[in-house]
This record gives sequence, structure tokens and C-alpha cells, in this order.
Amino acid sequence: MKLYNKSELMPLLENFGFNFSKTLGQNFLIDKNILDKIIDNSNINKNTNVLEIGPGAGTLTYELCKRAKKVVAIEIDKALIPILEHNLSEFNNFTLINDNIMKIDLKELIDKYFGNQKFIIAANLPYYITTPIIMNIFEGGFNVESMILMIQKEVADRIYAKPGTKDYGALTVGVGFYASPEIICQAPPHCFTPQPKVSSVVIKLNVYEKPPYHVNNKEMFFKMVKSVFSQRRKTLVNSLSGSPFIYCDKTQIENALKTMGPDLKIRGEKLDIGKLAELSNYLFK
Repeated sequence: MKLYNKSELMPLLENFGFNFSKTLGQNFLIDKNILDKIIDNSNINKNTNVLEIGPGAGTLTYELCKRAKKVVAIEIDKALIPILEHNLSEFNNFTLINDNIMKIDLKELIDKYFGNQKFIIAANLPYYITTPIIMNIFEGGFNVESMILMIQKEVADRIYAKPGTKDYGALTVGVGFYASPEIICQAPPHCFTPQPKVSSVVIKLNVYEKPPYHVNNKEMFFKMVKSVFSQRRKTLVNSLSGSPFIYCDKTQIENALKTMGPDLKIRGEKLDIGKLAELSNYLFK
């Protein structure tokens, strides 16, 4: 079955009376080269458990099932359920769940299907839920080995940004705290049907066994990061001392920066994750 072939995919969808949903951001991959790059870089084998978010018609799912030990896919659109059941009927290592990834009890699901075994995440994520899904998974403390994601290029740019650039922000720090990002390939609009108005990127997040950055208080660290980038044009001292998310005395912040070495007029966007972690540890014992 060549679901990446538009001439094969579209008649199948029409037979089921399927209509694409703009609300759900549905754009199905129809490029074999991109599909192959996703599979090749996912390092999936017969011992791999996979959680797929948003399988669509099952183009990637089909290839995952051919290689993985177990594939659990969560699909929100009820109209796709019979299509997926039809397309994946030959596999006994496939489980389909019709639910909303933003509302499902992810811990319960992972415990049920994977237990304490490692798993990878594969997903083609709509723009509007990309950040909350990624951060919810990281903050859940799940036994994730890696995530291989199709996301909007704008989001990938923010994840992969360097300190001091316009794209560097809270998402960069949040992802970089938990994983090492790796750009796999670009996916222009013509690689999908219907064609989106923006370009996409396949990115792999290699999750750290243990984060390389030590913070005394993770909750306060991320509140501090939120404070820094919600007022990014202000100096670091002013953005933190005036933050609605944390309380920091201005003198305390200045003393921390003097100890660390940066100019007191530095903006937070100039500090890399290691320096932000160091600052957090000075401020929150």
C-alpha cells in the first residue's frame, strides 16, 4: 500500500467520504523521500515502541508498523478511524485510540501500553498545539527516547535558535533543557495534500537521559525563563525585578550577575541555557 502516492491516497479517502478539516490542520504527507528520511532517522527496529500523535490516513503509521515492536496511535478525528482501521488491518502490533492528545490522560495511556519501557514519539503536529504537546511530554517525565516531529518551519526555527537571535526564546530553552534538537529535512508545501501555506521541517529531539543543566528548583527556573522572554526588550535586571511570575529583589539579581560576570545591562536573550540555569541557582536556593 502506497499511501504516500496521491493517486492512491485520494480515491481511498473519497471512498470513505472523507473531507479535510482546516480546523484540525490536516495536511497529509505525499512525498516518499520525506517519509524515508523520517523512518531512517527514527532508528526504529523490532524492539521499538512508538507513540504516534495524529496519524492522519496512516502514511507514516504503515511504515512504523512494518518495523516497530508496537505502535499506538492517537487520532482526534472520528472520520479517520475507519480509514486507519482499513489501512492498518494487516498489523497485529497496532493500537488505535480515538481521543484528543491535549485531554487524554497520557500517563495512564503510557503505563497501559508501554509500562516502564522506553518509547519514541512520532507526530505531524498542527501549529497551534505544537508547543503545549512538546512541553507536556517533557514535563510529564515519561520514558521517551526521542521525538521525531513534522512541525511548521517557524516553530523549528525557534527550537533550534541560538542565544541573541530573534527566534531564541522560552521554547528554545524549554526544549534544549530536556533534549538535543536535530534538523532532519525541510518539507515544502508541495509535499502535502492539501498544500499548506507554510513550509514544514522534520526535527528530531534526542531526549537526554539526564538533563546536562542542574537547577535547584525547576519550577522557579521555568518561571524565570518565562519572565525573561515575556519582556525580552528589557534588561535582564528589569525583566526579572518587574516580573508578575516571580519575586526577585533588584539588588539580588544585580549581585548574581556580578558574581557570574555578565554586564548588568545585558538582556536575558543573550544568555544560553547553562547561564540561565546558573542564574536561577543563584536566585533560588
